[in-house]
Amino acid sequence: MTAQSTKPYRGLPMEGPIATWYANNTRRDSRRFEAVARTIEEHVPEGARVLEVAPGPGYLAVEIAKSGRRVTALDISKSFVRMTQENAARAGVTVDARHGSASAMPLPDDSFDLVVCMAAFKNFADPVGALNEIHRVLAVGGEALIYDLRKDAAPSEIAAEVRKMGLSKWSGAWTRWIFRYWLLRVAYTRRDLERMAAASRFGGCRIVHQGIGFEWRFEKGA
Repeated sequence: MTAQSTKPYRGLPMEGPIATWYANNTRRDSRRFEAVARTIEEHVPEGARVLEVAPGPGYLAVEIAKSGRRVTALDISKSFVRMTQENAARAGVTVDARHGSASAMPLPDDSFDLVVCMAAFKNFADPVGALNEIHRVLAVGGEALIYDLRKDAAPSEIAAEVRKMGLSKWSGAWTRWIFRYWLLRVAYTRRDLERMAAASRFGGCRIVHQGIGFEWRFEKGA
């Protein structure tokens, strides 16, 4: 893969029943969202403007909003936009949930202090375009944190991670199958990440391994 290439979206369309299934499964593993929300609290103060790209059902966006940050959430799935709005209302917080593409964001320049994306970047049709859009909407000095699956994650590591999710026997088996035959196939290597970062407006990045995934860090300079 070259840094300039794009890949077709190889995931399932996250609408209707599939979106509901995904929402029900990911709801069980709240520790991930709480941990990332705590990391964001360390990066930006209360009142900071945070954008979550591809929030899914909005569990992370809600956790961030609970901490007093001003949250916008952008997703290509209309089902997920609706779920994010509903979950925010249920939690008694405000999340500005919008419909749109990661590579053509309907958002103004320099409008966020931090951008976060969790478990979704590998599915973007135009990954470098998405990085460029993240750069555009970040304010100078702003940061981006992208979390996703490592392509070199071992089967034993994935099995251990799935066990932590508290799924039923059937759902656990199905989730392991999805990791092996779908998610790992579209995940990126460290070299892929470095090439895409270099080709983007950021020009570089920092990559930190975290369990079966990674944290991909960017900063927008002057």
